Amino acid sequence: MAELVVEGDEVVLRLSEAEKIEAVHGDLRAPLSSVRGVEVLDDAHRPADLAGFRIGARIPGFVEVATVTRANKKIFAAVHHGTPRGVRVRLEGTSWDEWIVGCAAPEAVAASLQREG
Repeated sequence: MAELVVEGDEVVLRLSEAEKIEAVHGDLRAPLSSVRGVEVLDDAHRPADLAGFRIGARIPGFVEVATVTRANKKIFAAVHHGTPRGVRVRLEGTSWDEWIVGCAAPEAVAASLQREG
């Protein structure tokens, strides 16, 4: 399962081996200074279920592990049926505009990113 962690001055989105295969790339990194907001999502599947050019895996409402490019926005989503709640991390000045990540304790994840950022 994907995990958001702070390592030094970066926020890192660690992917499992299966997610790396599904997403067709490895872990993602961004400077903490690029985080512009963190939002807790009660249903992370909804914003992860985006229309646009998609690279990765998707079964609507069950799993979204993919890069989605649409309307000049690049979004990475890692949401599974076992972790339907999650966070949206808004980024600026990186190759990603948003990360949407399912997690068991989204409030704790959001608080850790906001505290560090």
